[in-house]
Amino acid sequence: MTAASTTNFDEMLNGDGSVRPAYSDFCEWYNSQDTAWLKRQDAEAERFFRRIGITFNVYGEEAAEERLIPFDMIPRIITAREWRKLTRGIEQRVRALNAFLQDLYHRQEIIRSGRLPVQALRNNDAFLAQMIGFTPPGGVYTHIVGIDLVRTGPDEFMVLEDNARTPSGVSYMLENRETMMAMFPELFTKIPVRSVSDYPRRLARSLRACAPPAYKGGKRPVVAVLTPGIYNSAYFEHAFLADQMGAELVEGSDLRVIDGRVAMRTTTGYKAIDVIYRRVDDDYLDPLTFNPNSVLGVAGIMDVYRAGGITIANAPGTGIADDKAIYSYMPEIVEFYTGEKPILNNVPTWRCSEPDALAYVLDNLADLVVKEVHGSGGYGMLIGPTSSKKEIAAFEAKLRAKPENYIAQPTLSLSTVPIFTNAGLAPRHVDLRPFVLVSPDGIDITPGGLTRVALKKGSLVVNSSQGGGTKDTWVLDE
Repeated sequence: MTAASTTNFDEMLNGDGSVRPAYSDFCEWYNSQDTAWLKRQDAEAERFFRRIGITFNVYGEEAAEERLIPFDMIPRIITAREWRKLTRGIEQRVRALNAFLQDLYHRQEIIRSGRLPVQALRNNDAFLAQMIGFTPPGGVYTHIVGIDLVRTGPDEFMVLEDNARTPSGVSYMLENRETMMAMFPELFTKIPVRSVSDYPRRLARSLRACAPPAYKGGKRPVVAVLTPGIYNSAYFEHAFLADQMGAELVEGSDLRVIDGRVAMRTTTGYKAIDVIYRRVDDDYLDPLTFNPNSVLGVAGIMDVYRAGGITIANAPGTGIADDKAIYSYMPEIVEFYTGEKPILNNVPTWRCSEPDALAYVLDNLADLVVKEVHGSGGYGMLIGPTSSKKEIAAFEAKLRAKPENYIAQPTLSLSTVPIFTNAGLAPRHVDLRPFVLVSPDGIDITPGGLTRVALKKGSLVVNSSQGGGTKDTWVLDE
């Protein structure tokens, strides 16, 4: 075993190098294994991922390419007690997000109350005027949510980001578990780990429960997954989930509006769809309503939607809840809609649109993490402590030119978990994305989620597009 980190919370080891209870059974098993065999299993995991095509596309490079998602075979382990607290906090936050979206597109009571400034909506492309006054079927805006969490201590989990638009990564969570069960079946008889394998069934059930009431009568609602196509970075996931749910995988060219319904082309003609799990951004969803040049969506789908003829998951306009400036108001949002203090805290955040905050950020760039308000995937951000003076100066110019486009946060001491290396186990920083399903029947949180790991020593960037990998997440049973 490796020595515990002196500056970050090590999830496996205490400061004296002893093993924490969550990892005790795993470490006992690991220490009894032959190192050469473990190395062979590690290589076999990579071959498995390559065989089934678990890849993602990298954009923004001269030679965009498909890359293998790096997988680390040492699980990230969470105790039942820790998970109970997390689920309470996640459920509270997701309830608040849905109530917030309902309010924003109707009476805007949170703005009237002064808790959220109207400037947060003005000139914000993620806020869709087309959704004002409309309530989605079942009152659900965020059908699938990913809440990004980081850990900084024994009982200290914080929310890093909310993903309420089209959160990705659940297919990697499922494939990580399948790989671990194939390689180390004896571990799952020795250690009581909660299952995640029924997620596709639960997703299908949750989506069907959100179908428009007029089209539920007696028949099972028809669900389809709308993908931009094979060149999208998450196409593997779109195809995987459609297959696992028994749903059709469709592109915009497969769909058309017929008699007030959205219908998909089949070998026997067009068949009406009740629920679309869309993985196409708002702007490309309907060329008659949004971007007229889009060939990825369906002409007229928004008219059918507003008439109650189809459910779109997640609802158009939910991207406003992904906005990192809105994120900074989440403590107020949670309290406003639930009447409770947040169970899970935010990371302290400076809104660079505010003069005093901007001045502080400019004075402390070398110590802060600065993010674009609408950024994702680890792009468009500055990690001050690991950046050169030239990079900091360039980012300072961006901040001064358009301060409202950025927020800043302190550099957190993220927890570490072990990864497998040729030299043995070594600590690396991680985050966690639990996946949440929302329907009129309630909120369903999958036990675990996707753990993303910064494979480079000392790195805090866990995104796969930036050199990060994934690992299986175990929630221990009671």
